[in-house]
Amino acid sequence: MAAETIDVLVVGAGPVGLTAAAELRRHGVHCRIVDLLTRRQPYAKAVGIQPRTMEVWEAMGLIGPVLDEALPLHGQLGFTAGTPGPRTVLDLPADIPYRFAALPQYTTERLLTEHLAALGTRIERGVEVTDLQQDSEHVEVTLSDGRTLAARYVIGCDGAHSRVRKGAGIAFEGDAFPEQYMLGDVELDWDLPAGYAVRATGHDPGDALVAVPLPGRRRYRISSRVAPELATAGGLAHGLQGGEGPGLHHLQTVLDRLSPQPVTASALRWSSTFRISHRLADRYRAGRLFLAGDAAHIHPPTGAQGMNTGIQDAHNLAWKLALAVHGLAADGLLDSYHAERHPVGEEVVGRTVRHAREGLPDLTANLLREAQLLISYRDSPLTDPSGSGDRAPDCSGLRRPLAGYPARLFDLLRSPRHTLLLHAGPTTSAATLRAAAAAARAAAHDLLDVHVLLAPDATARPEDLQLPYLHDPLATFQHTYAPHDGESVLIRPDGHLTARLPAADPAPIASALRRTFAAP
Repeated sequence: MAAETIDVLVVGAGPVGLTAAAELRRHGVHCRIVDLLTRRQPYAKAVGIQPRTMEVWEAMGLIGPVLDEALPLHGQLGFTAGTPGPRTVLDLPADIPYRFAALPQYTTERLLTEHLAALGTRIERGVEVTDLQQDSEHVEVTLSDGRTLAARYVIGCDGAHSRVRKGAGIAFEGDAFPEQYMLGDVELDWDLPAGYAVRATGHDPGDALVAVPLPGRRRYRISSRVAPELATAGGLAHGLQGGEGPGLHHLQTVLDRLSPQPVTASALRWSSTFRISHRLADRYRAGRLFLAGDAAHIHPPTGAQGMNTGIQDAHNLAWKLALAVHGLAADGLLDSYHAERHPVGEEVVGRTVRHAREGLPDLTANLLREAQLLISYRDSPLTDPSGSGDRAPDCSGLRRPLAGYPARLFDLLRSPRHTLLLHAGPTTSAATLRAAAAAARAAAHDLLDVHVLLAPDATARPEDLQLPYLHDPLATFQHTYAPHDGESVLIRPDGHLTARLPAADPAPIASALRRTFAAP
């Protein structure tokens, strides 16, 4: 039987693989997604959702269902031997559109699965990749059901024991912590403030109870060192383990010993034992094979960085693969995935290992970093010297000509295309803006949205622009971006600033775009 030819195969249907598949579909790429599991797991493995992930979900069109289901996470209460310690409050600046949230992984996967299905793709479950062979044109993928696929690209989102990574021959160096842990999803009848995680230690700092709130009445995911009778002599592999997990009596024993107030655990939904490792793939790409999420990096769960980092891996990669599939990618575009995301993974692994060994620092001093809002691609081959590579910030108070309500800048960034913002002040003419827009659209093969932002003192008349425009009556865009009059701001599909150049000279704008796009 001849192999079926597809654009991209996504291996693994966790949050990272589902994000990759959904973004590929949004960018017009035919993809398949397979997963070894016959059904979605009912485990609240990853719970913390960072504000930057919420922004990604807004761009994807998923933010509404997430806001309906997620629980606001206000901070953390600390206790030592029953005595209250410092309270961490997750209080972000007012210009950040989303806050920290708690959402169990089974809900995250359900929402992403429904989102992907609405885009026309369903998970093929109970299917394992058994062999991978690549040449200059395709990856020949053998599946456990006997089928063979010829995929132009394969994304391995198949976890710490990734078949794709092993098939690609990519090293995954690191180590494991000797400690074993247990966790459970339960109801707790204490009267501590809702929406706060709890970290309670005994006189031994290593003897700790961590309770993370979940949506639902008094539900928490609690974790601690494993009960002695559940410890495995030979050690555990990374991640959650199969077999018998701790019972309510095991979890209650920890609560009796460490809880800051008397509490009873009930309604155990699931439980497991687990062990923590830290490893980093030495490459995120091998030819036509790519790695994302736990297939590329695993580390301690401190700070809820893992799943969020993986989702942003997928968000970074998908639009680049789409341009490659459509034949519009500049040479080296796909190599930028490793160049941009490997340093992020390396920093996250190092930081979480340090926090696991030395304890969490004062999170309030580094809250924007923990929220993953400071990730920058300044040194990326795609970033023009004029650009920062930073996340493009949001701003509000913009006015469209036909809308009676204000708009946000992020409203303009929901397209799967690049976005060019043209700032018009007192000296910039409509002709200059039109010429800049035309040059940019040509360089981007017309896969670029253009918006003119008219400052309060702009002299260009809207009727002369022949371009989409918004008024900035409160100068919020000027305050947030501090643009020069006539400056063009180029933003990638994943929301990062790639160039800031004068609109009066269209040539540098086109040159900046040629870092990403093939020559017209």
